[in-house]
Amino acid sequence: MAMFLIGAAVLLLLTLYAVLRPLLGRSKTLAAGIAFAVIAASTVLYLQLGTPAALDPAMVRAPTNLAEARAQLERKLAESPGDAEGWRLLGRAYAAEGNAKEAARAYAEAAKRAPRDADVLTEAAEARALTREDRRFDDIATAQLEQAIAIEPMHQRARWFLGISLRQAGEHAKAAEVWSPLLSRIDAKTAATLLVQINQARTEAGLAPMKLPTEATSTSGLAVQVTFAPGIDIQQLPDTARIFVIARAAGGPPMPVAVQKHEVSAMPLSIRLSDADSPMPTAKLSSLKQVEVIARLSMNGIANRQADDIESRPVQLSLPHTQAVELVIGNE
Repeated sequence: MAMFLIGAAVLLLLTLYAVLRPLLGRSKTLAAGIAFAVIAASTVLYLQLGTPAALDPAMVRAPTNLAEARAQLERKLAESPGDAEGWRLLGRAYAAEGNAKEAARAYAEAAKRAPRDADVLTEAAEARALTREDRRFDDIATAQLEQAIAIEPMHQRARWFLGISLRQAGEHAKAAEVWSPLLSRIDAKTAATLLVQINQARTEAGLAPMKLPTEATSTSGLAVQVTFAPGIDIQQLPDTARIFVIARAAGGPPMPVAVQKHEVSAMPLSIRLSDADSPMPTAKLSSLKQVEVIARLSMNGIANRQADDIESRPVQLSLPHTQAVELVIGNE
């Protein structure tokens, strides 16, 4: 960077000398004044419109370790602080380095800039709790989890953490109530483990233990299997990418009657859509006779379809439907 600036200064001085040489014989003071004004103006314009950071070798070369990557990200965010995903990545970098305090700060910045992203809100709440010795979710973290669930009612991590927060506050009945809907959304082994936590909370609240609704979840709803077409490389997808599996009325409005959101890393998916996945209490999957099912790869993690999203071919069927619906994302 220093060599570049020295070279640029020398070139500018030579240019000014060639241009102002006729004035030197008449008025050296005038020539010097013009040269100073040009140099000052050039410096100001470069600082305002140029990219000095691009001259830093650490910013030009690809990072070779986490510390370099984090340093580059810090500098980019200093120039463009409105980048929510950048703050989120910085939070992950700090967390990987074991810096919980700075990770929480970065996630908080991401949450400020993406207040409608349930994933970001959940990560911010978790990071905030990890800064405390007792790992408790304070009022701010709890509010972030509640907001995440308001945006995405069946967000699994948000519900899990909110249940923990409620247990920490001694609200055991509410914790069990928050956790219970997850039983129909997770695999049998995980559901059995969660049921133990739910019944411990119910016991402490003076409530009777509940049973795992295995029979109901195995016979109701709609089984769906989702895979990627061969041309889709998971390693090339952005960190924001998510999978949405949607059921809606065949030939009706685009509003889903059941929807689930999953991480790309969970692919291939084998899930069951049910009334518990309805975003609206007045529109239930079980109330329909004909449905259309589709799977979408959302590059930015947003449910509404964007231009660069990739979908499966829609499948229409009659309910009840006992066989699993197979959807292949990328085969439209």
